[in-house]
Amino acid sequence: MSDMDPSPRRNAPRLALHVPEPPFRPGDTPDFSSLKIPAAGSAPRPDVAAPAAETHPLTTALVRVLGDDDRATGPWDPKLSPDTLRKILRDMVTVRVFDDRMYRAQRQGKTSFYMKSLGEEAVSVAAAVALDRDDMCFPTYRQQGILIARGWPLVEMMCQVFSNRKDRLKGRQMPVMYSVREKSFFSISGNLGTQYPQAVGWAMASAIKHDSRIAAAWTGEGATAEGDFHHAVTFATVYRAPVILNIVNNQWAISSFAGVAGAEETTFAARAIGYGLPGLRVDGNDALAVYAATRWAAERARANHGPTLIEMFTYRGEGHSTSDDPTRYRPADERNAWPLGDPLERLKQHMIQLGQWDEAHHGALVKEVEAEVRAAQKEAEKFGVMGDAVQHSIESMFDDVFEDTPWHLAEQSRQAMDELAEKKRRDG
Repeated sequence: MSDMDPSPRRNAPRLALHVPEPPFRPGDTPDFSSLKIPAAGSAPRPDVAAPAAETHPLTTALVRVLGDDDRATGPWDPKLSPDTLRKILRDMVTVRVFDDRMYRAQRQGKTSFYMKSLGEEAVSVAAAVALDRDDMCFPTYRQQGILIARGWPLVEMMCQVFSNRKDRLKGRQMPVMYSVREKSFFSISGNLGTQYPQAVGWAMASAIKHDSRIAAAWTGEGATAEGDFHHAVTFATVYRAPVILNIVNNQWAISSFAGVAGAEETTFAARAIGYGLPGLRVDGNDALAVYAATRWAAERARANHGPTLIEMFTYRGEGHSTSDDPTRYRPADERNAWPLGDPLERLKQHMIQLGQWDEAHHGALVKEVEAEVRAAQKEAEKFGVMGDAVQHSIESMFDDVFEDTPWHLAEQSRQAMDELAEKKRRDG
């Protein structure tokens, strides 16, 4: 019998390729009863100096503070002051109202594109409050809450969304891709994976300079399947970079569910185990849990114990962007079936339970924020919206590219301006 004869395997079973499929499709009734949601307060809180292996059971658990009774419980309870709770709630309300206004502005043709963070507000706001204000953040396009929590003016954010005359980025970024050095907010990239290696590199530089600032990065669960993720985590581990690496698992990438990136086999937090990193899996709709986990990881980084990988387990309530129709790939009511609830509602009910809030105060807060956002939009629109005449001078296209403008670009700039001046002369 020839060595090339396949007949010895003629009775072997045929191989089959597994292609992950989401559990629910449009028309199905979503049922998340198979998700294991542990009781609030059941996850232990290791010392910030604990060996990474001590945290590894937490990569398949779920750090929760707020229980079904709206009380904070367990070792992760950060015991925040009423003023801090009110700030977090107000900032999350502001994010939601801001998102709604900008979404409508896109539908009205005032901007080309927008991305909401409905249901994910705690992931950015509570984390921002837990960090020091000068810690460097490397966000995705759903962490606008960091800027709001750090007090960046809404008008500035809206002008960038509209790419108008007051856009500090001069129309060079897509709407919602902010960049604010003054608030330690690194430029957003549409390719999410790139934020991780840049954050790790920045953190390594901070350590080399013996600075006291740490970095925090966010990426989506889908981007963890990219090479950038693995390169960054390797460097972070080897050099013990002072960085917090957040994976925002909102169950969906653009239109592919988390299983395509590996969620069927294990949690995303469990990727920390293979690298020898500490890892946490956190209820991303529990603002207190997000705050506590971020604070724990920040203290660990500042004490030179290195990076922490955190999976923020949450749900994307809206489409990927205004260009996406989620009803084409998931049930329309799936968000309402999500078992971890709404982060705003949960924090509101917790504050009511504490006697620090009530429905009347909340209604007044929403109206106040809505008025502030409307006023900011009115002010921003004074500087133009999409469809107006050219917002930025042609000459500005040559700015901010090189430290010293090359001679050939300077020559092209002069030619362009001369031609523009001649056109204006001809047009009278």
